[in-house]
Amino acid sequence: MSGRGLARRDFLSAIGSGALAAGLSGCAPRQAGAKQPIAATYLTKSYDDLFPGIEMFLGTARDVGGLSFDVFNSGTLLGAEELVPGLLHGVVDVVFQTSSYVSSSFPVLGSLELPFTTEDFARHRRAIDPDGAVSAAINQRLARQNMRVLGGMPTGFEYLWTIRRPILRPADVRGLRLRVAGEIEGETVKALGGAPVFMGSAEVYQALERGTIDGMMSYLGTIISRDLQEIIRYGTAAQFGMYTVDAYCRVDWYAGLAPQQRAALDEAGRTMFRAGTDRLVTVHEQDYLPAIREAGVELVELDEAQQRPFRAAAAAVHERWRRILGDPPAAQQVLDLIRSA
Repeated sequence: MSGRGLARRDFLSAIGSGALAAGLSGCAPRQAGAKQPIAATYLTKSYDDLFPGIEMFLGTARDVGGLSFDVFNSGTLLGAEELVPGLLHGVVDVVFQTSSYVSSSFPVLGSLELPFTTEDFARHRRAIDPDGAVSAAINQRLARQNMRVLGGMPTGFEYLWTIRRPILRPADVRGLRLRVAGEIEGETVKALGGAPVFMGSAEVYQALERGTIDGMMSYLGTIISRDLQEIIRYGTAAQFGMYTVDAYCRVDWYAGLAPQQRAALDEAGRTMFRAGTDRLVTVHEQDYLPAIREAGVELVELDEAQQRPFRAAAAAVHERWRRILGDPPAAQQVLDLIRSA
């Protein structure tokens, strides 16, 4: 974090003790083109797979367009659920956020989180290319709410992680309390017969230790960054979900920048997507997966026949998402683009 001197407690005190949106509406928004824009994220540097991509974005924005951000990480200014409201109310200019925290408010983002949309990580990665058709369709819809995705990284597939027994079929999920971080994850757990428990990743270790939850649904990085491999004993590997870590800004703020600065932000998004994702994949393959196995966690790979009943159960999650989006042709268009990327 830079030396701007605005601590998170000062910010929260400034907006009062009411609802976040109401408090934020009383804060003076930042002006487009301000010399020192602000960027914020709840992510910490312990995410060795994700944080370098954020740093790459910031470095590219600075080097290409002279946009030097005042950066607040680790939730020091805005917590995970406060980032996007703070962005939309002009408190910050760019936020780095996982899509699972915002897809309930921006349903089109859920298209990239749905279970069993594609079991091909390379295809899913191509789908979120900031210059691709999926991103264009998503940004067209987000613009209605003054939001824009500049670029992001796919986190890798979300697995089901448990303590007492591996999950080999949907019936094995029945009755389990599984931690989730987002609404679509929660609906997936419910479709499989489990009980979703919403909590931040910082709380999971203690919850597993105390038996408050039986396991979790998450991507690989959450396990390692929170040392959960010390407690988790089984991981069931399939595409139970997927989310992205993205750079967001407001459409009006972006439009008010100089052309060179807009081009720099677009290039920063590409850098985050390309080089940031390359780094993420390397960390997962060379560091995280070996650490999982060395800790004695058994990774269960489901074959096609084993995945079939999970895929059938997950169809209900897709249908619910279509209803929430409220635009069947648009929903089908985005899913077709993802599957053909």
